[in-house]
Amino acid sequence: MSARTTGRFTFADWEEQPVGSADSTPRLARSTVVNSFTGGIEAGATNAGYTFTYTGEGVGAYTGMELLSGAVDGRKGTFVVEQRGTFDSAGTRCTFEVVPGSATGELAGLSGSGSFTYRQGETSVPYDFTYTVG
Repeated sequence: MSARTTGRFTFADWEEQPVGSADSTPRLARSTVVNSFTGGIEAGATNAGYTFTYTGEGVGAYTGMELLSGAVDGRKGTFVVEQRGTFDSAGTRCTFEVVPGSATGELAGLSGSGSFTYRQGETSVPYDFTYTVG
């Protein structure tokens, strides 16, 4: 039986570097990010890596992986999510899925997916996550 949980996350650190020329379009960049999750997912400092494609000024798409260590609705463990999203001047839209086989501890067997929408200027981002553990 699946469960649904919600919460918020904040960006604690963001480092982005160009891949190739930073003066052309389209262009690539990669970043490392540290996020902090509260709510149904409790993870104090995640580790994330993203690759961005800029198709215009502040417009594009990205993919990434994020390692979360903490708990989901009180069950402790670690897991990885694969993310895919788009961004523009209004914000970012993202969907994510648990990487099969990545969960440990009380989260072993975790599967699920979720999403978030970041609106420019927000200091924290609401997320939605539907999952099963088994």
